[in-house]
Amino acid sequence: MDLMKLSKELSYALRHAPWEYELELDDEGWVEIPQLLVALHESPQWKEVTEADLDQMIQASEKKRHEINSGRIRALYGHSTPQKISKSPADPPEILYHGTPLRSVASIMEQGLQPRQRQYVHLSADIDNAKQVGRRRDDQPVILKINAAQAVKDGLLFYHGNENIWLADHIPARYIEQ
Repeated sequence: MDLMKLSKELSYALRHAPWEYELELDDEGWVEIPQLLVALHESPQWKEVTEADLDQMIQASEKKRHEINSGRIRALYGHSTPQKISKSPADPPEILYHGTPLRSVASIMEQGLQPRQRQYVHLSADIDNAKQVGRRRDDQPVILKINAAQAVKDGLLFYHGNENIWLADHIPARYIEQ
């Protein structure tokens, strides 16, 4: 395994684009290692990465870009995004988007969007961001349209993640269209 490439991938994910990996950083930039591994394993190149590999990567690095503590990992510096992900209910745009692999669409249209191993369902504020997120799992992702305005009227809560991402506990199928 190329530890330098892994370090660069993690730096990008933890410093610059956590939303692309659907990572939820706390207010100090920490993310649970199991959540990070789920995100990395969605990319064929990082399918085999383990926590031991992360430890080895940190030990081998001269620049000390990351640290692990109590089952969590974070980048130590160089963040270009706001670190704090707010989880206060907020009013989203009328329409939100979700990029997903074609193989997941039938299940989503039946069961709605579920958070799976994460705390929240991640939604994009625009189509381009949804495509970027979806491409992590499929070269030609399907972009689903979420009627957030109607969901809010019906009592669903949304949380503002950052300028590109909105979070929700679950999105029932009736608010989703292809």
